[in-house]
Amino acid sequence: MLHRYFTPTIRERRLSRKAIHRIERYWLVSWSPDSYANSVRVIDILSLSRTVAGFPAPHGTSRSRVGPIIPHRLSPAIVLFCLLCLLVLEGCAGLAVSESKSSVDGRQPAERPMSFRTLGSNQQFSELSSVAAAEQLRAARGGKPLTILALSGGGAGGAFGAGAIAGLTRTGLRPEFDVVTGVSAGALVAPYAFLGPSWDAQLLDAFTGVAGDSLLQSRGLGVIFGSSVYSGKPLRQLVDAYVTDEMLRAIAREAAKGRLLLVATTDVASGEPVVWDLGAIAKNGGSSARALIRDVLVASASVPGMFPPVIIRVAEDGLNDDQAHVDGCATLPFFVPPALLQTAESVPAAGRAAVFVIVDGSLSGGAQTTRLTARAILSRSIRVGLDHLLMTMLQLTAATAQLEGADLQYSSLPADYPLNDAFDFSARIRRPLFRYAYQCAETGRLWTVLPSGDDDKGASNDVARTKGIPCPADNPMNGFLATR
Repeated sequence: MLHRYFTPTIRERRLSRKAIHRIERYWLVSWSPDSYANSVRVIDILSLSRTVAGFPAPHGTSRSRVGPIIPHRLSPAIVLFCLLCLLVLEGCAGLAVSESKSSVDGRQPAERPMSFRTLGSNQQFSELSSVAAAEQLRAARGGKPLTILALSGGGAGGAFGAGAIAGLTRTGLRPEFDVVTGVSAGALVAPYAFLGPSWDAQLLDAFTGVAGDSLLQSRGLGVIFGSSVYSGKPLRQLVDAYVTDEMLRAIAREAAKGRLLLVATTDVASGEPVVWDLGAIAKNGGSSARALIRDVLVASASVPGMFPPVIIRVAEDGLNDDQAHVDGCATLPFFVPPALLQTAESVPAAGRAAVFVIVDGSLSGGAQTTRLTARAILSRSIRVGLDHLLMTMLQLTAATAQLEGADLQYSSLPADYPLNDAFDFSARIRRPLFRYAYQCAETGRLWTVLPSGDDDKGASNDVARTKGIPCPADNPMNGFLATR
Protein backbone atom coordinates (compact mmCIF):
# COMPACT_ATOMS: atom_id res chain seq x y z
CA MET A 1 0.00 0.00 0.00
CA LEU A 2 2.74 2.47 0.93
CA HIS A 3 4.55 1.71 -2.32
CA ARG A 4 1.77 3.22 -4.42
CA TYR A 5 2.11 6.58 -2.65
CA PHE A 6 5.85 6.86 -3.15
CA THR A 7 6.05 5.46 -6.71
CA PRO A 8 3.45 7.20 -8.88
CA THR A 9 2.85 5.99 -12.38
CA ILE A 10 4.12 7.91 -15.40
CA ARG A 11 0.57 9.12 -16.05
CA GLU A 12 0.21 10.48 -12.50
CA ARG A 13 3.64 12.15 -12.70
CA ARG A 14 2.67 13.93 -15.92
CA LEU A 15 -0.60 15.15 -14.44
CA SER A 16 1.20 16.53 -11.39
CA ARG A 17 3.81 18.26 -13.56
CA LYS A 18 1.09 19.86 -15.73
CA ALA A 19 -0.87 21.05 -12.72
CA ILE A 20 2.14 22.70 -11.15
CA HIS A 21 3.20 24.27 -14.47
CA ARG A 22 -0.27 25.83 -14.84
CA ILE A 23 -0.08 27.37 -11.36
CA GLU A 24 3.43 28.66 -11.99
CA ARG A 25 2.43 30.27 -15.27
CA TYR A 26 -0.55 31.94 -13.60
CA TRP A 27 1.54 33.53 -10.84
CA LEU A 28 4.44 34.55 -13.10
CA VAL A 29 2.18 36.08 -15.79
CA SER A 30 0.01 37.93 -13.26
CA TRP A 31 3.01 39.29 -11.35
CA SER A 32 2.98 43.01 -10.60
CA PRO A 33 5.09 45.25 -8.34
CA ASP A 34 2.16 45.60 -5.91
CA SER A 35 1.96 41.84 -5.49
CA TYR A 36 5.71 41.30 -5.28
CA ALA A 37 5.84 40.18 -1.64
CA ASN A 38 3.04 37.64 -2.06
CA SER A 39 4.50 36.43 -5.38
CA VAL A 40 7.82 35.71 -3.73
CA ARG A 41 6.16 33.61 -1.07
CA VAL A 42 4.05 31.69 -3.58
CA ILE A 43 7.12 30.98 -5.71
CA ASP A 44 8.85 29.65 -2.62
CA ILE A 45 5.86 27.40 -1.95
CA LEU A 46 5.87 26.20 -5.56
CA SER A 47 9.58 25.44 -5.30
CA LEU A 48 8.90 23.32 -2.24
CA SER A 49 5.95 21.57 -3.87
CA ARG A 50 8.00 20.66 -6.95
CA THR A 51 10.73 19.29 -4.74
CA VAL A 52 8.20 17.24 -2.78
CA ALA A 53 6.82 15.88 -6.05
CA GLY A 54 10.29 14.99 -7.28
CA PHE A 55 10.51 17.59 -10.07
CA PRO A 56 13.34 20.08 -10.69
CA ALA A 57 12.70 23.25 -8.74
CA PRO A 58 12.28 26.58 -10.61
CA HIS A 59 14.98 29.26 -10.49
CA GLY A 60 17.64 26.70 -9.67
CA THR A 61 16.29 25.77 -6.25
CA SER A 62 18.16 22.72 -5.03
CA ARG A 63 16.16 19.64 -4.20
CA SER A 64 18.80 18.51 -1.78
CA ARG A 65 17.65 21.02 0.85
CA VAL A 66 14.48 19.15 1.63
CA GLY A 67 15.11 15.78 0.04
CA PRO A 68 16.69 14.08 3.03
CA ILE A 69 13.71 14.71 5.30
CA ILE A 70 10.78 13.95 2.96
CA PRO A 71 9.78 11.04 0.70
CA HIS A 72 11.10 11.07 -2.88
CA ARG A 73 7.66 10.61 -4.49
CA LEU A 74 4.14 11.61 -3.52
CA SER A 75 0.88 11.09 -5.34
CA PRO A 76 -0.58 14.08 -7.20
CA ALA A 77 -3.50 14.17 -4.77
CA ILE A 78 -1.18 14.66 -1.78
CA VAL A 79 0.91 17.24 -3.63
CA LEU A 80 -2.10 19.32 -4.66
CA PHE A 81 -3.64 19.03 -1.20
CA CYS A 82 -0.44 20.31 0.45
CA LEU A 83 -0.17 23.09 -2.09
CA LEU A 84 -3.77 24.13 -1.46
CA CYS A 85 -3.18 24.20 2.32
CA LEU A 86 -0.09 26.33 1.92
CA LEU A 87 -1.92 28.80 -0.32
CA VAL A 88 -4.74 29.06 2.20
CA LEU A 89 -2.27 29.71 5.00
CA GLU A 90 -0.56 32.31 2.84
CA GLY A 91 -3.85 34.11 2.41
CA CYS A 92 -4.42 34.11 6.17
CA ALA A 93 -0.89 35.19 7.05
CA GLY A 94 -1.54 38.90 6.89
CA LEU A 95 -3.21 41.78 5.11
CA ALA A 96 -1.59 43.69 2.30
CA VAL A 97 -0.65 47.27 3.07
CA SER A 98 -2.36 49.73 0.78
CA GLU A 99 -0.76 52.91 -0.49
CA SER A 100 -0.99 55.74 2.02
CA LYS A 101 -2.45 59.00 0.86
CA SER A 102 -0.09 61.93 1.10
CA SER A 103 -0.99 64.43 3.77
CA VAL A 104 1.05 67.20 2.16
CA ASP A 105 1.39 68.66 -1.30
CA GLY A 106 2.51 66.71 -4.33
CA ARG A 107 6.16 67.72 -4.18
CA GLN A 108 8.88 65.13 -3.77
CA PRO A 109 10.04 64.49 -0.15
CA ALA A 110 13.40 66.15 -0.78
CA GLU A 111 11.68 69.32 -2.03
CA ARG A 112 9.47 70.02 0.99
CA PRO A 113 10.38 70.87 4.57
CA MET A 114 10.07 68.25 7.27
CA SER A 115 6.64 68.14 8.88
CA PHE A 116 5.37 66.80 12.19
CA ARG A 117 2.25 64.71 12.65
CA THR A 118 0.44 66.50 15.45
CA LEU A 119 -2.86 65.67 17.19
CA GLY A 120 -5.49 68.33 17.77
CA SER A 121 -8.10 68.57 20.51
CA ASN A 122 -10.64 67.19 18.01
CA GLN A 123 -8.73 63.87 17.98
CA GLN A 124 -7.73 64.46 14.36
CA PHE A 125 -4.17 64.33 13.09
CA SER A 126 -2.72 67.03 10.90
CA GLU A 127 0.68 67.85 9.43
CA LEU A 128 2.49 70.84 10.92
CA SER A 129 5.42 72.22 8.97
CA SER A 130 8.69 72.22 10.90
CA VAL A 131 9.07 75.88 9.91
CA ALA A 132 5.79 76.77 11.63
CA ALA A 133 6.70 74.59 14.63
CA ALA A 134 10.06 76.37 14.93
CA GLU A 135 8.38 79.76 14.92
CA GLN A 136 5.95 78.68 17.63
CA LEU A 137 8.77 77.27 19.73
CA ARG A 138 10.89 80.41 19.47
CA ALA A 139 7.88 82.51 20.44
CA ALA A 140 7.29 80.30 23.48
CA ARG A 141 10.95 80.61 24.41
CA GLY A 142 10.86 84.38 24.15
CA GLY A 143 13.63 84.48 21.55
CA LYS A 144 16.06 82.50 23.69
CA PRO A 145 18.41 80.11 21.84
CA LEU A 146 17.13 76.58 21.38
CA THR A 147 18.76 73.50 22.85
CA ILE A 148 18.19 70.33 20.82
CA LEU A 149 19.00 66.68 21.59
CA ALA A 150 18.89 64.02 18.86
CA LEU A 151 19.10 60.32 19.80
CA SER A 152 19.90 57.77 17.11
CA GLY A 153 18.96 54.14 16.72
CA GLY A 154 21.34 51.32 17.50
CA GLY A 155 19.56 48.30 19.00
CA ALA A 156 21.22 47.31 22.25
CA GLY A 157 23.39 50.40 21.78
CA GLY A 158 20.47 52.37 23.18
CA ALA A 159 22.01 51.70 26.59
CA PHE A 160 24.83 54.04 25.53
CA GLY A 161 22.42 56.94 25.08
CA ALA A 162 20.62 56.12 28.31
CA GLY A 163 23.87 56.04 30.29
CA ALA A 164 25.02 59.29 28.70
CA ILE A 165 21.83 61.10 29.73
CA ALA A 166 22.08 59.83 33.31
CA GLY A 167 25.78 60.74 33.44
CA LEU A 168 25.05 64.30 32.33
CA THR A 169 22.73 64.64 35.32
CA ARG A 170 25.63 63.68 37.57
CA THR A 171 27.76 66.54 36.21
CA GLY A 172 25.11 69.12 36.99
CA LEU A 173 25.48 70.45 33.44
CA ARG A 174 22.57 68.62 31.81
CA PRO A 175 20.52 71.13 29.79
CA GLU A 176 16.75 71.29 29.74
CA PHE A 177 16.33 70.40 26.09
CA ASP A 178 13.73 72.43 24.21
CA VAL A 179 13.50 69.70 21.58
CA VAL A 180 14.22 65.98 21.96
CA THR A 181 14.09 63.73 18.91
CA GLY A 182 14.46 59.96 18.91
CA VAL A 183 14.58 57.09 16.44
CA SER A 184 14.41 53.35 17.16
CA ALA A 185 16.31 52.64 20.40
CA GLY A 186 16.79 56.39 20.75
CA ALA A 187 13.01 56.80 20.70
CA LEU A 188 12.79 54.68 23.85
CA VAL A 189 15.35 56.94 25.58
CA ALA A 190 13.77 60.17 24.33
CA PRO A 191 10.87 60.47 26.84
CA TYR A 192 13.28 60.18 29.78
CA ALA A 193 15.67 62.74 28.28
CA PHE A 194 12.70 65.03 27.69
CA LEU A 195 11.30 64.74 31.23
CA GLY A 196 14.54 65.51 33.02
CA PRO A 197 16.68 64.17 35.88
CA SER A 198 13.73 63.18 38.08
CA TRP A 199 13.13 60.26 35.68
CA ASP A 200 16.69 58.89 35.77
CA ALA A 201 15.74 56.05 38.14
CA GLN A 202 13.16 54.77 35.67
CA LEU A 203 15.67 55.23 32.85
CA LEU A 204 18.22 53.10 34.71
CA ASP A 205 15.67 50.35 35.33
CA ALA A 206 14.42 50.35 31.74
CA PHE A 207 17.88 49.97 30.18
CA THR A 208 19.70 47.78 32.68
CA GLY A 209 16.90 45.50 33.89
CA VAL A 210 16.49 41.87 32.89
CA ALA A 211 13.22 42.40 31.02
CA GLY A 212 15.13 42.92 27.78
CA ASP A 213 16.70 39.48 28.02
CA SER A 214 13.56 37.88 26.58
CA LEU A 215 13.01 40.49 23.88
CA LEU A 216 13.89 38.14 21.01
CA GLN A 217 11.14 35.54 21.10
CA SER A 218 11.21 33.25 18.08
CA ARG A 219 7.99 32.74 16.15
CA GLY A 220 8.90 29.14 15.32
CA LEU A 221 7.18 27.89 12.19
CA GLY A 222 5.21 31.14 12.11
CA VAL A 223 8.24 32.83 10.55
CA ILE A 224 7.44 31.04 7.26
CA PHE A 225 4.21 32.96 6.76
CA GLY A 226 4.63 35.93 9.10
CA SER A 227 6.22 39.34 8.61
CA SER A 228 9.14 38.92 11.02
CA VAL A 229 11.62 36.51 12.54
CA TYR A 230 10.70 37.41 16.11
CA SER A 231 7.41 38.07 17.85
CA GLY A 232 6.53 41.67 18.57
CA LYS A 233 4.72 40.84 21.81
CA PRO A 234 7.73 41.06 24.21
CA LEU A 235 8.74 44.49 22.87
CA ARG A 236 5.18 45.75 23.15
CA GLN A 237 4.88 44.47 26.72
CA LEU A 238 8.22 46.03 27.68
CA VAL A 239 7.29 49.46 26.32
CA ASP A 240 3.80 49.24 27.79
CA ALA A 241 5.26 48.61 31.26
CA TYR A 242 7.25 51.86 31.19
CA VAL A 243 4.84 54.14 29.31
CA THR A 244 2.67 54.85 32.35
CA ASP A 245 -0.16 57.31 32.90
CA GLU A 246 2.22 59.28 35.11
CA MET A 247 4.69 59.57 32.23
CA LEU A 248 1.94 60.80 29.88
CA ARG A 249 0.84 63.49 32.33
CA ALA A 250 4.45 64.63 32.71
CA ILE A 251 4.95 64.76 28.92
CA ALA A 252 1.73 66.76 28.53
CA ARG A 253 2.86 69.29 31.17
CA GLU A 254 6.20 69.84 29.45
CA ALA A 255 4.58 70.06 26.01
CA ALA A 256 2.26 72.76 27.33
CA LYS A 257 5.39 74.90 27.90
CA GLY A 258 6.10 74.73 24.17
CA ARG A 259 8.76 72.01 24.27
CA LEU A 260 8.79 69.30 21.60
CA LEU A 261 9.16 65.52 21.94
CA LEU A 262 9.44 64.04 18.45
CA VAL A 263 9.76 60.38 17.41
CA ALA A 264 10.20 59.06 13.86
CA THR A 265 8.81 55.89 12.30
CA THR A 266 8.77 54.67 8.69
CA ASP A 267 5.48 54.25 6.83
CA VAL A 268 5.70 50.86 5.10
CA ALA A 269 3.39 51.81 2.23
CA SER A 270 4.89 55.17 1.29
CA GLY A 271 8.46 54.34 2.36
CA GLU A 272 8.75 57.79 3.94
CA PRO A 273 9.58 58.83 7.51
CA VAL A 274 6.79 60.06 9.74
CA VAL A 275 7.64 62.35 12.66
CA TRP A 276 5.14 62.13 15.52
CA ASP A 277 4.60 64.93 18.03
CA LEU A 278 4.26 62.87 21.23
CA GLY A 279 3.62 65.99 23.31
CA ALA A 280 0.52 66.79 21.28
CA ILE A 281 -0.67 63.19 21.58
CA ALA A 282 -0.17 63.25 25.37
CA LYS A 283 -2.10 66.53 25.66
CA ASN A 284 -4.98 65.79 23.28
CA GLY A 285 -5.10 62.02 22.93
CA GLY A 286 -7.52 61.43 25.77
CA SER A 287 -8.09 57.85 26.83
CA SER A 288 -6.29 56.48 23.76
CA ALA A 289 -3.11 58.57 24.24
CA ARG A 290 -1.22 55.91 26.16
CA ALA A 291 -1.91 53.15 23.64
CA LEU A 292 -1.06 55.45 20.73
CA ILE A 293 2.26 56.62 22.21
CA ARG A 294 3.13 53.01 23.05
CA ASP A 295 2.41 51.96 19.45
CA VAL A 296 4.53 54.77 18.03
CA LEU A 297 7.48 53.88 20.28
CA VAL A 298 7.17 50.18 19.46
CA ALA A 299 6.92 50.91 15.74
CA SER A 300 9.98 53.17 15.85
CA ALA A 301 11.99 50.33 17.42
CA SER A 302 10.62 47.51 15.22
CA VAL A 303 13.52 46.57 12.93
CA PRO A 304 12.02 45.40 9.59
CA GLY A 305 12.19 41.65 9.23
CA MET A 306 13.12 41.14 12.89
CA PHE A 307 9.95 42.55 14.46
CA PRO A 308 6.52 42.85 12.81
CA PRO A 309 5.20 46.23 11.68
CA VAL A 310 2.78 48.05 13.95
CA ILE A 311 -0.64 48.98 12.60
CA ILE A 312 -1.59 52.48 13.71
CA ARG A 313 -5.02 53.95 13.02
CA VAL A 314 -4.71 57.56 11.93
CA ALA A 315 -7.80 59.78 12.00
CA GLU A 316 -7.24 62.60 9.53
CA ASP A 317 -9.69 64.81 7.63
CA GLY A 318 -12.57 62.86 9.15
CA LEU A 319 -11.30 59.55 7.74
CA ASN A 320 -9.65 56.62 9.52
CA ASP A 321 -6.62 55.12 7.85
CA ASP A 322 -4.83 52.00 9.13
CA GLN A 323 -1.12 52.40 8.47
CA ALA A 324 1.75 49.95 8.98
CA HIS A 325 4.86 51.49 10.56
CA VAL A 326 8.33 50.09 11.24
CA ASP A 327 11.72 51.25 12.50
CA GLY A 328 12.42 54.93 11.89
CA CYS A 329 16.06 53.99 11.19
CA ALA A 330 14.96 52.58 7.85
CA THR A 331 14.74 56.18 6.62
CA LEU A 332 16.25 58.39 9.36
CA PRO A 333 19.13 57.20 11.59
CA PHE A 334 18.49 60.35 13.66
CA PHE A 335 17.09 63.77 12.81
CA VAL A 336 17.55 67.42 13.61
CA PRO A 337 14.91 69.47 11.73
CA PRO A 338 16.89 72.14 9.82
CA ALA A 339 14.22 74.77 10.56
CA LEU A 340 15.11 74.56 14.25
CA LEU A 341 18.73 75.43 13.53
CA GLN A 342 17.99 78.70 11.81
CA THR A 343 19.08 81.77 13.78
CA ALA A 344 18.62 85.43 13.00
CA GLU A 345 21.82 87.16 11.92
CA SER A 346 21.33 89.82 14.59
CA VAL A 347 21.58 87.25 17.37
CA PRO A 348 25.07 87.29 18.97
CA ALA A 349 27.24 84.17 19.11
CA ALA A 350 26.10 83.44 22.66
CA GLY A 351 22.55 83.08 21.32
CA ARG A 352 23.19 80.35 18.76
CA ALA A 353 21.23 77.12 18.85
CA ALA A 354 22.99 74.29 20.68
CA VAL A 355 22.66 70.84 19.15
CA PHE A 356 23.65 67.57 20.84
CA VAL A 357 23.65 64.30 18.88
CA ILE A 358 24.08 60.93 20.61
CA VAL A 359 24.86 58.07 18.24
CA ASP A 360 24.03 54.72 19.83
CA GLY A 361 26.76 52.92 17.95
CA SER A 362 30.09 53.38 16.23
CA LEU A 363 30.80 55.67 13.29
CA SER A 364 33.38 53.27 11.87
CA GLY A 365 32.72 49.65 12.67
CA GLY A 366 35.50 48.35 10.40
CA ALA A 367 35.98 44.67 9.65
CA GLN A 368 34.21 42.24 11.92
CA THR A 369 34.09 38.47 12.20
CA THR A 370 30.56 37.30 11.43
CA ARG A 371 29.17 33.81 11.92
CA LEU A 372 27.55 32.32 8.83
CA THR A 373 24.10 32.03 10.39
CA ALA A 374 20.90 33.70 9.18
CA ARG A 375 20.58 35.86 12.30
CA ALA A 376 24.24 36.94 12.32
CA ILE A 377 24.25 37.80 8.62
CA LEU A 378 20.93 39.67 8.89
CA SER A 379 22.20 41.61 11.89
CA ARG A 380 25.50 42.47 10.22
CA SER A 381 23.84 43.52 6.95
CA ILE A 382 21.40 45.83 8.71
CA ARG A 383 24.20 47.28 10.82
CA VAL A 384 26.43 48.04 7.81
CA GLY A 385 23.61 49.72 5.90
CA LEU A 386 22.63 51.83 8.89
CA ASP A 387 26.25 52.83 9.52
CA HIS A 388 26.58 54.29 6.04
CA LEU A 389 23.24 56.08 6.32
CA LEU A 390 24.22 57.36 9.76
CA MET A 391 27.53 58.80 8.58
CA THR A 392 25.83 60.58 5.69
CA MET A 393 23.17 62.06 7.98
CA LEU A 394 25.76 63.22 10.52
CA GLN A 395 27.78 64.98 7.84
CA LEU A 396 24.67 66.67 6.45
CA THR A 397 23.60 67.80 9.92
CA ALA A 398 27.09 69.10 10.66
CA ALA A 399 27.14 71.05 7.39
CA THR A 400 23.70 72.54 8.09
CA ALA A 401 24.73 73.51 11.62
CA GLN A 402 27.82 75.28 10.28
CA LEU A 403 25.80 77.17 7.67
CA GLU A 404 23.28 78.29 10.28
CA GLY A 405 25.94 79.16 12.86
CA ALA A 406 24.66 76.60 15.36
CA ASP A 407 26.92 74.86 17.87
CA LEU A 408 26.95 71.09 17.41
CA GLN A 409 28.40 68.45 19.70
CA TYR A 410 28.06 64.73 19.17
CA SER A 411 29.09 61.47 20.73
CA SER A 412 29.37 57.89 19.54
CA LEU A 413 30.89 54.62 20.64
CA PRO A 414 34.58 54.17 19.79
CA ALA A 415 35.13 51.53 17.14
CA ASP A 416 37.04 49.32 19.58
CA TYR A 417 34.20 49.09 22.11
CA PRO A 418 33.21 45.39 22.24
CA LEU A 419 29.61 45.69 21.03
CA ASN A 420 29.74 42.84 18.53
CA ASP A 421 26.01 42.27 18.19
CA ALA A 422 23.69 45.27 18.35
CA PHE A 423 20.73 42.89 18.59
CA ASP A 424 21.92 41.10 21.71
CA PHE A 425 19.60 42.73 24.27
CA SER A 426 20.76 40.76 27.29
CA ALA A 427 21.51 42.66 30.49
CA ARG A 428 25.13 41.47 30.42
CA ILE A 429 25.58 43.62 27.29
CA ARG A 430 23.44 46.60 28.26
CA ARG A 431 24.66 47.13 31.84
CA PRO A 432 28.38 47.59 31.06
CA LEU A 433 27.48 49.86 28.14
CA PHE A 434 25.21 52.01 30.32
CA ARG A 435 27.95 52.25 32.96
CA TYR A 436 30.60 53.10 30.34
CA ALA A 437 28.56 56.01 28.92
CA TYR A 438 27.66 57.19 32.42
CA GLN A 439 31.33 57.37 33.45
CA CYS A 440 32.38 59.15 30.25
CA ALA A 441 29.67 61.77 30.71
CA GLU A 442 30.47 62.13 34.40
CA THR A 443 34.15 62.83 33.66
CA GLY A 444 33.36 65.33 30.91
CA ARG A 445 34.64 63.16 28.08
CA LEU A 446 31.43 62.48 26.19
CA TRP A 447 31.29 65.12 23.47
CA THR A 448 33.21 65.97 20.32
CA VAL A 449 32.70 69.65 19.49
CA LEU A 450 32.12 70.72 15.92
CA PRO A 451 33.36 74.25 15.19
CA SER A 452 30.71 76.77 14.12
CA GLY A 453 30.77 78.32 10.68
CA ASP A 454 32.75 81.40 11.79
CA ASP A 455 35.38 79.41 13.73
CA ASP A 456 38.43 78.50 11.63
CA LYS A 457 40.48 77.06 14.47
CA GLY A 458 39.04 73.60 14.23
CA ALA A 459 37.62 71.38 16.91
CA SER A 460 39.10 70.96 20.32
CA ASN A 461 38.24 68.79 23.26
CA ASP A 462 39.16 70.52 26.50
CA VAL A 463 38.98 67.36 28.53
CA ALA A 464 41.31 65.40 30.74
CA ARG A 465 42.19 61.97 29.38
CA THR A 466 42.03 59.25 31.96
CA LYS A 467 43.97 56.07 31.41
CA GLY A 468 41.99 52.90 30.97
CA ILE A 469 38.72 54.39 29.69
CA PRO A 470 38.86 55.39 25.99
CA CYS A 471 35.78 57.62 25.93
CA PRO A 472 34.07 59.07 22.83
CA ALA A 473 35.93 62.38 23.21
CA ASP A 474 39.21 60.42 22.86
CA ASN A 475 38.11 58.74 19.62
CA PRO A 476 40.34 59.94 16.73
CA MET A 477 37.58 59.18 14.20
CA ASN A 478 35.25 61.64 15.90
CA GLY A 479 37.89 64.36 15.87
CA PHE A 480 38.62 63.71 12.20
CA LEU A 481 34.97 64.01 11.22
CA ALA A 482 34.62 67.21 13.23
CA THR A 483 37.37 69.00 11.31
CA ARG A 484 36.85 67.76 7.74
